Amino acid sequence: MGTADVLLIALGMGMDAAAVCLAASAAGYASDGRAVFRLSFHFGLFQFLFPVLGWFLGLGLLVFIQGISHWVAFGLLLFVGGRMVKSGMDSSEEAHPRDPSRGMTMVLLSIAVSIDALAVGLSLAMLQVNIWYPAIVIGVVTSAMSLVAIRIGRHLGALLGKRMEIVGGLVLIGIGTRILLVRLLASI
Repeated sequence: MGTADVLLIALGMGMDAAAVCLAASAAGYASDGRAVFRLSFHFGLFQFLFPVLGWFLGLGLLVFIQGISHWVAFGLLLFVGGRMVKSGMDSSEEAHPRDPSRGMTMVLLSIAVSIDALAVGLSLAMLQVNIWYPAIVIGVVTSAMSLVAIRIGRHLGALLGKRMEIVGGLVLIGIGTRILLVRLLASI
């Protein structure tokens, strides 16, 4: 897996966190430096940790599914990407009754936007890719995207929030399709 693939995965993974930051900023919750730091740091940290956790879980399963690992990776990325696209097309608005940059709300949001990264880590284990470089890139890119989204949210409001989820989902589906096609064409 090359650097471009890792960056594309990182961008796809960071879309959920960026969408949350965009909405939080548009709602006025990320108005001071401490809130901005808390959101971007925690989202980046969880996005780093969850692929590592998924990777370790995947290593244990690898012996059982090695022959079909490309199908598993494709299925997981299709599932995650499809969920992101579906969520992005959902017209209902989620209200944040409490400041999302504080306490348990922040932890729960960090976990929620990182669940997909668990599946990505599992996929990388199936492909026998070393997790450390992708996990670091995913964490750093997510933090950076969160910072940028907070800035954008201050100026544009929640206009782009759902669209970012759709783009992220399509990127993941595209990567899953590429993984599958590369493996299938290599066996011909």
